[in-house]
Amino acid sequence: MSDDQTPADSKLTSSKRRWASEGKFLTGRISRPETERLPPGQHLVKNWPVLDLGQQPVISTESWRLEVPGLVETPLTLTWADFQAMEQSTGVSDIHCVTTWSRYDNNWKGVSTRDLLDRAMPKPEAAYVMLTSYDGYTTNLPLADFAAEDAILATSWEGLPLTPEHGGPMRLVVPHLYFWKSAKWLRRIELLAADEAGFWEKNGYHMYGDPWREQRYSDD
Repeated sequence: MSDDQTPADSKLTSSKRRWASEGKFLTGRISRPETERLPPGQHLVKNWPVLDLGQQPVISTESWRLEVPGLVETPLTLTWADFQAMEQSTGVSDIHCVTTWSRYDNNWKGVSTRDLLDRAMPKPEAAYVMLTSYDGYTTNLPLADFAAEDAILATSWEGLPLTPEHGGPMRLVVPHLYFWKSAKWLRRIELLAADEAGFWEKNGYHMYGDPWREQRYSDD
């Protein structure tokens, strides 16, 4: 899929646009991660539900590339071998999906976002990132959140390679934001000076997406 193509519409996409317009699932509560583990309006699951935009690209590790362009001193284009040669990190974190499910204690392995940024060297004016996936999906977040201590470019979940349905061979995991910000099938991380809306942000979802403040939908 080329850069200017849009992810295919689907029943889920249409439903989530409607949920945004209706404010579905909102409770009006605010909680704090320091005192509560489950954000407002969420329920726990033991499985890992699969949500996508109607297609699941299958990317071989031979053809996989990760680009890091934009406001960086050293633009990157990494092969799978390059990525695997970087320092590997592990972490355990929770998932909070905007569709109201949460899953505790997920074990990840991959490359810390901080280690990737250390190689790319963001310029002083870089403040945001735009993420682009192999299916054409995009999402945005502040650079400071992308560089969170527990954020990871994950290639493994629960000791096994990340499956295609869950974003393999590599996806982003930013635990403190709703999971739509943790793009699957990630292929491009562009550093920007100003914030730009991604796919769901253009379709009624919040520009930031803090689960504890219940930032499911746009304030507009």
